[in-house]
Amino acid sequence: MQKKIQIAVVGASGYTGADLIRLAVCHPSIEIAALTAHSHAGKSIGTVFPHFAQMGLPALTRNEEVDWDKIDIAICGLPHATSQQFIRDLPEKVRVIDMSADFRLRDPALYESTYGNPHAAIELQKQAVYGLSEHYRKEIADARLVACPGCYPTAVLTLLLPLIGKPLIETEDLIIDAKSGVTGAGRALKQNTLFAEAGEGLSPYAVAQHRHAPEIEQELSKAASRPVLVNFTPHLIPMSRGELVTCYARLANGATAKDCNDYLNSYYKDEPFIYLSPDDIYPQTQHVRGSNRVVLKAYEDRIPGRVILIAALDNLVKGSAGQALQNFNIMTNQAEHIGLQQLALFP
Repeated sequence: MQKKIQIAVVGASGYTGADLIRLAVCHPSIEIAALTAHSHAGKSIGTVFPHFAQMGLPALTRNEEVDWDKIDIAICGLPHATSQQFIRDLPEKVRVIDMSADFRLRDPALYESTYGNPHAAIELQKQAVYGLSEHYRKEIADARLVACPGCYPTAVLTLLLPLIGKPLIETEDLIIDAKSGVTGAGRALKQNTLFAEAGEGLSPYAVAQHRHAPEIEQELSKAASRPVLVNFTPHLIPMSRGELVTCYARLANGATAKDCNDYLNSYYKDEPFIYLSPDDIYPQTQHVRGSNRVVLKAYEDRIPGRVILIAALDNLVKGSAGQALQNFNIMTNQAEHIGLQQLALFP
């Protein structure tokens, strides 16, 4: 019997950590050897997340108490500004999949201006591979450190990168209207995510200053071979998980919405997790909830020469933990769908 790959889930008490555990326990090649959560160290994972109570998982511990010589891959769900120092001090033999923002931005100066603190592992940043699975597969395969994209960038970039690279849409005047469930704000207590505050409302936040905008612009600029700026506005919607982005763009080179759909369909035809919505059904978060799938579609705008582009995904799965596990499969030379075959939970 083939020896299982030993992983540590770092920051296991957060929503992304919990979803990573949920997926990993069903992966035939994974053994969860360590779970860390400083504020809950010494507790069982079933105390923090009762749905794991019968799984026989390791108790939660502190990072420094893990025997890292026995760990093959660390999957990190720590807050930004925390992962850098922790990963920097890990043994070189431990490969890392980071779900935080700490290694997504290639320019340390941009990281500092975006997140408000200097980059603490600049040399390590040079090794980091951006973990958008379908677009950086070759680089991910041999990487020691993979920086998983944010949930909003995953949806936006999956939708726009092929169309900009062709190009079927212009890079000027890109407007991105994004909506996410409240788990995108993390598990820490915040007034705006209290049920009474968020339960029956729809609210924008971080208007014109969301930290995912520079990440989106970094990748779009690379695809376009010139600087790209976007108008990006996120909104909080009263549901636990799910994300939908609507992008408004000018068509390029005489293209139509049908051309966009045809090209997206061709570009992603061999990808197990990305598909186009049928013509008579709009992309909806209900169609991807709990799955690693992304559903895309382009529509003709009423304004001539413009197109409306829509993507839906689960912010905790394809937007975080699922993409991390997909990258794990790439890094360990396994089929990408292993452990990620769950269909959407509907209704």
